[in-house]
Amino acid sequence: MTGKRNYDVVIIGGGPAGLTAGLYTARARLSSLLIEKALIGGQMATAERIENFPGFPEGINGFDLGQLMHQQATKFGLETLTAEVTGIELKKDKKVVKTTEGDFIAKTVIIAGGSKRQKLGVPGEEEFTGKGVSYCATCDAPLFSDQPVAVVGGSSAAISEALHVAQFASRVIVIHRRHELRASAILQERAFAEPKIEFLWDTTVEKIEGKDFVKRLRLNQVETGEKSTLEVSGIFVSIGSNPDTDYLKGIVPLDPVGYIITNKKMETEVPGIFAAGDIRQDSIRQSATAAGDGATAAVSAQRFLAEQ
Repeated sequence: MTGKRNYDVVIIGGGPAGLTAGLYTARARLSSLLIEKALIGGQMATAERIENFPGFPEGINGFDLGQLMHQQATKFGLETLTAEVTGIELKKDKKVVKTTEGDFIAKTVIIAGGSKRQKLGVPGEEEFTGKGVSYCATCDAPLFSDQPVAVVGGSSAAISEALHVAQFASRVIVIHRRHELRASAILQERAFAEPKIEFLWDTTVEKIEGKDFVKRLRLNQVETGEKSTLEVSGIFVSIGSNPDTDYLKGIVPLDPVGYIITNKKMETEVPGIFAAGDIRQDSIRQSATAAGDGATAAVSAQRFLAEQ
């Protein structure tokens, strides 16, 4: 990373959408900067194994896939910066991208910042985050070797986390507020066949308790209202995600949830600002489709610049 501050394209977010966009813009010989505040690969980097990304018949670790995509993009000249984007200021035909590492001026911006994990919003969650409450099984599962843990959620992401945690924990209790999972059929088959995994259906977590670390969960049975206690050493929360767009309010149109509204070319209503991946409205939030969005946004940005 040089002292350069002016770019043809600034890409916000280093997940599959941002990395693919960077690959395409760099190959088009546009000066391109990708800004990522955390891990290259985004949420994909926390997946133990991705089995539905084309080209990897045996599956691939999400972190490794992110690193390969980054290596490929930087080979063609993409620059990357670790920083948090705090805002975008519109100045005539330029966009000023404000970050914790200073301002960058761009002719076009591709927003691919993805989403952030949704929280339970119950007493004890904030207090015990990092002390038994986790949002990343790939990151923290080894900390719970031979201990009982809970996983909250019923999506493919949640069941993937449960299967990963089961490699370390003595017992994994999946807590789901409904009576059936939303996970893919193949993941359900694996989970139901895993002897360490059990399920608490129609159940929600009302409180997380402990002293220095998590000790127990206070539960509510949705159908009957019956209260119960579950002794665990940790809880992995996987109940969905929200778009990371707080800093974009008033800049680009957002839907009621906060997702960026685009057309099929990934264009927002603001000329020269594009969005791709999980952060945009109607995304199906898969690595493969995020990559496709990133390619589309990059081509649209290239055409926009050519017309200026």
